[in-house]
Amino acid sequence: MSQQQGVPIDVSGIYKDVSDWDVNAGGNKVVAKRLGGRFRMLKWYGMSVWLIFFLGPYLRWNGEQAVLFDIPNRQFNLFNITIYPQDIWMLSLTLLFFAILLAAVTSIAGRVFCGYFCFQTVWTDIYTFIETRLEGDTPPKAMKFRQSPLTINKAVRITTKHTLWLVIALLTGVSFAAWFTDAYQLWHDYFTLQASTAAWIVLGMFTAGTYIFAGFMREQVCFWLCPYARLQGVMYDQDTVLPAYDAERGEPRGKLKRGAVDESKGSCIDCRMCVAVCPTGIDIRKGQQEGCITCGMCIDACDSIMDKTNQPRGLIRYASYKELHHNGKSVPLYLRPRVVIYSLILLMALGGVIYGFASLSPTEFKVTHNRQPLYVTLSDGSIQNRYTLKMLNKTKEMISVRYQVAGVDGAKLQEFGEPVRVAPGHVVPIQALVRVPSEQVTAPAMPLYFEAEVIDNPALNSRYETVFMGPQ
Repeated sequence: MSQQQGVPIDVSGIYKDVSDWDVNAGGNKVVAKRLGGRFRMLKWYGMSVWLIFFLGPYLRWNGEQAVLFDIPNRQFNLFNITIYPQDIWMLSLTLLFFAILLAAVTSIAGRVFCGYFCFQTVWTDIYTFIETRLEGDTPPKAMKFRQSPLTINKAVRITTKHTLWLVIALLTGVSFAAWFTDAYQLWHDYFTLQASTAAWIVLGMFTAGTYIFAGFMREQVCFWLCPYARLQGVMYDQDTVLPAYDAERGEPRGKLKRGAVDESKGSCIDCRMCVAVCPTGIDIRKGQQEGCITCGMCIDACDSIMDKTNQPRGLIRYASYKELHHNGKSVPLYLRPRVVIYSLILLMALGGVIYGFASLSPTEFKVTHNRQPLYVTLSDGSIQNRYTLKMLNKTKEMISVRYQVAGVDGAKLQEFGEPVRVAPGHVVPIQALVRVPSEQVTAPAMPLYFEAEVIDNPALNSRYETVFMGPQ
């Protein structure tokens, strides 16, 4: 038994319909009603992050595209920083950071990524916004429109809808391709039909995918194609806060007129507004379900009804299982092992990325000692070692490099003649021979330093420590 406003209420059957929920397998088209509210506003803010996807490629820096994944030249340009395959570990740490961040946020507040940031959710929301404005913003209106006879007005509305959908899909395809090549040149190539085969394939795939997934499949992508929807359950615990229906307060349900008070009924008036606004069409009153993307639209809807019936908000709210079912307090984040472990991994990954950017050098100089043979004794008794020198030029300009050796008395480096020229983004390997008089070889392995002097730009000079091998 539970107590509500002094009246004992039998709650033994409150959760009887929790096992009654089912998943919409596509048989019913979800037409979510759009209402304003704080979570609707948060959703708009979250969706606005994707403006970076559309506008980012057009940002210029020093006359070039500021952010460019230049796959043909195997480099990633980020403003005045150029990252090459040698720095791929930074990308790995970045991906690890976002993967763990996704898991950490899910363990704390559920699928907020799905509800506010996921590209499928965002594009679907935009597509349905267009559809509801043209065909009706409630299921009855939409059904009436679809079943009405074909008229000029109906044909114009349908044509307008699909035209806008295709425009958005095309912009999506162009925007994705623009991150991998110069954005302005890409538009020119498309309009003049001179774009590469890869560019046309990307445009076709993203246009078709966006149009089909956001326009027709919608919530079915979340149910059947998205692996994250399947993994979310293992990331929850009893302290995870999720949109939830307070059954003890809401039951038993019953209709209620404005200003009326019926102490024998719960706060839920069974208006089904929470179902009407859900983008996946679930009934949150039946418990947590696979289709819930924790967007909070049901909370806005329920709060608006509570305001109209002069009842306190929060019948549907973000709450943990422990709070709703045990009247307990959630454990602080710093005491939850899962959150602590996630946080430590996040800090390590973030620290590695920051270190990588802080230690990036405009050049990369490496020396490899050739092992076959370790050394050669020449006719005059001197000892010779062979090395492979590799200089990577990460700058945007051609550089000229002159090599020298130090650290071993009497060491002489073969003459290379003209300085070695290294083009931007290229590695130039050369074979180098170092000779040392036999009397100066005092150990089987002696430290040797190669110095790479960049002519006209001493700030790029590099030094690499290796060893000079001699007889025992």
